[in-house]
Amino acid sequence: MSSCDLCVVRNRAICSSLDSKELEALNSIGRTREIASGESLIWEGEDSVLVANVIDGVLKLSTNTEDGREQIVGVVYPSDFIGRPFGGTSGHGVTALTDAKVCVFSRRDFDAFAREHPKLEHKLLERTLGELDRTRRWMLLLGRKSASEKMASFLIEMAERLTGAGCKVDEDKPNQRHLVLPFSRQQIADVLGLTIETVSRQFTRLKNEGIIDLPSRRDVTILDYEALVAEAG
Repeated sequence: MSSCDLCVVRNRAICSSLDSKELEALNSIGRTREIASGESLIWEGEDSVLVANVIDGVLKLSTNTEDGREQIVGVVYPSDFIGRPFGGTSGHGVTALTDAKVCVFSRRDFDAFAREHPKLEHKLLERTLGELDRTRRWMLLLGRKSASEKMASFLIEMAERLTGAGCKVDEDKPNQRHLVLPFSRQQIADVLGLTIETVSRQFTRLKNEGIIDLPSRRDVTILDYEALVAEAG
């Protein structure tokens, strides 16, 4: 039995379109890798030498400004694909926000495999277009939404993307969600283009209004999901 057969994201990753023989061939050119929180997998500006499927954990995509400040430009979750196939350089760094596990491929080997398997190329295109749609929605969030709308939208995104991998839904209370944020308050501020003080105020306001609870610094319980959606505008 190959590691692909045991993969927890097998039915959601880009390789879901492959049959058993194709999976066996793909498995032969890949390997799983454990990444500790804070460890980098890809560095900004370097040649694109590897690509990967995220199996477990959350990683950030980031770039640095000329004066050395970091800007988080994206977040990837289990079943997401990272790296730049078909050549070029990496436009951003990839660093684990939590302990993570990824399935890593040499970019050259993966490119050759993808060219021979149109179904995989099609999945790559679907993922690329989906990422483009998310990027456009994020541009709207950063450019037009208020601080309260940004915070609510952020929590909804976390709840949706972490479902089954860090977000728990109580069957008796389907309007509630519990998640463990992979971000510090400062990182949330950086992602949303806010100050850390504003982020803290918004968390406090949402708690006081009974929309969320904050059992700890990283734990968030969404008490009223519909109210949070309304808050997001």
